[in-house]
Amino acid sequence: MCRWIAYRGETTSFEPYVTEPEHSLVAQSIRSLQSTAGSNGDGFGLGWYGEHPEPGLYRETRPAWSDENLRYLCRHLRSHLFFAHVRAATGTAVTRQNCHPFACGHWMFMHNGFVGSWNRLRRKVEALIPDAYYPSRLGTTDSEAVFLAMMGAGLENDPLRATQAVLQALVGLVNEGTLRERLRFTSAIANGRDLYAFRIAVNDAANTLYFREDGGQVIVVSEPFDKETDWTEVPPNHALIARASESAKIVPFDLAISNGSAEPAPVRRIIARR
Repeated sequence: MCRWIAYRGETTSFEPYVTEPEHSLVAQSIRSLQSTAGSNGDGFGLGWYGEHPEPGLYRETRPAWSDENLRYLCRHLRSHLFFAHVRAATGTAVTRQNCHPFACGHWMFMHNGFVGSWNRLRRKVEALIPDAYYPSRLGTTDSEAVFLAMMGAGLENDPLRATQAVLQALVGLVNEGTLRERLRFTSAIANGRDLYAFRIAVNDAANTLYFREDGGQVIVVSEPFDKETDWTEVPPNHALIARASESAKIVPFDLAISNGSAEPAPVRRIIARR
């Protein structure tokens, strides 16, 4: 499965998080330690916020470990909120349009997971995308389709309810009749100020997700990039909310609640194993 990192805090370069650590995202593209995919070499992408409301994107189909541009970009690009993603494709083509992150307006999205039997369910999932957002459908992945469906469900006004509505629709599709297809949704979304992350699975085990908070800095990762003990694991079927000027909190997200008012759930620290 894919590996990714999301950062929100003081303006900084990407280098200390994406390329420099011992178990950086680039290192994880070669060998991840908590993924069912040994390597994540089906492209990579960077997304960041700067002077404009909409995010900047750089996406490439080459493996992260073999693209010399990535190291230079991560050393010189600076942002207060950025995403980085290395991809392990789950049945769709390795093209630039299929690499994460995805952007629509001032929203940005990346994903680790899949919708089971995507070829069978693709038309039904794409039908969840309103006409106004369908022109933004540039690739063929389930990830992009789910993101645009979330946009159409009201992501701008209420990110948690929009995500909940789309995931509930997906649960109905993967559980049609006697089918019990798998759904994994470990993802991050941002609007240039606020950062949200989700760790959801249906008929399957959820992909890993951790975060670290230090003052106003929040880092969310698929797996820790160092051996520090201050990483917090996001429990399965929970969401992480890191709104601007607020401390991050974890709330239950079991597809039956999630209105943003739930009390933060208990969390546990982990020691990153290397």
